[in-house]
Amino acid sequence: MKAIILSGGKGTRLRPLTYSGAKQLVPVANKPILFYCIENIIQAGIKDIGMIIAPETGQEIKDTVGDGSRWGVKIKYIMQDTPGGLAHAIKTAREFLADSSFVMYLGDNLIGTGIEKFVDEFNRNKPEALILLKEVDDPKQFGVADVSENGKVLRLIEKPEVPPSNLALVGIYIFSPKIHDAIEIIKPSKRGELEITDAIQELINMGCNVESFVLDMWWLDTGKKDDLLTANAIVLDEWLKGSINGAVDSASRILGRVVVGRNSVIKDSTIRGPVIIGENTTVENSFVGPHTSIGSNVRVIRSSVEHSVIMDETELSNIERLDESIVGRRVKVVENRRSHKALRLMIGDDSVVEV
Repeated sequence: MKAIILSGGKGTRLRPLTYSGAKQLVPVANKPILFYCIENIIQAGIKDIGMIIAPETGQEIKDTVGDGSRWGVKIKYIMQDTPGGLAHAIKTAREFLADSSFVMYLGDNLIGTGIEKFVDEFNRNKPEALILLKEVDDPKQFGVADVSENGKVLRLIEKPEVPPSNLALVGIYIFSPKIHDAIEIIKPSKRGELEITDAIQELINMGCNVESFVLDMWWLDTGKKDDLLTANAIVLDEWLKGSINGAVDSASRILGRVVVGRNSVIKDSTIRGPVIIGENTTVENSFVGPHTSIGSNVRVIRSSVEHSVIMDETELSNIERLDESIVGRRVKVVENRRSHKALRLMIGDDSVVEV
């Protein structure tokens, strides 16, 4: 079995962060989202991975991920020149996939479990497709499945006005080579894309067996700010193991599960976990509260921050309280010490500032 990871897209919902980088490389607990996807696939025993990339961000993903050797696998990069939909991505990867069954994994999705059991179930039952589903509050925003009592998928609808259920498609699918035949039949949707829901529906129309599994654990599409912060909090809560590899002075307090990276320094500060702090970072006269990820080469001076993601090479100085925030790379958030206490901002497109 092979796998393809979809790592294209423009990341419009995470702008301005994604003007300067791929959305799949935004960190959760100081690790790119994409790395969680790769590791989940590898844990299922798959070592032949195709990475679908876009012209805008493909080189950055190549430079960050490499050839797969750090994980002991082989990664092949496949350029999708235009964002033509998920089924179009499969079509683009046709040569790589050949006649193999495969996992398709959206590179900005996180789930609270490994996919080994789904791969095993697919190999055991040999359906033409196995799709993961999750109950959601707003099914109109998703591809939605109508499923029989034994888990067989009866029909799929993309963003229906009247949803047949509240079961949304999670961004992880397993297909037999039969999906290629279905993709050849379907036509572009109203938005001009080859929809994976249409392709799976075509499998059903062809009389193929399409099975489903309803997740009872968390699933997060990290494409929006609040979802990214939630993902960061959940990963820190469930997966973080504390380790202190930097220097913590006697005036500081470390409470709960906290990671302090190499060459980082904690001075006269309180760190209340779960918190992860990267390498070569200084936290001085500050409070870092739960569910915070601070990257490498960061300075946090006389500030308070919690439930936030602070990326590499950023400085926070004299900030009374920063909460539920995402701060990108190479950013300075500092107090205006002038007598005229005005806000002084330089903000790019699609930013949100709450004061």
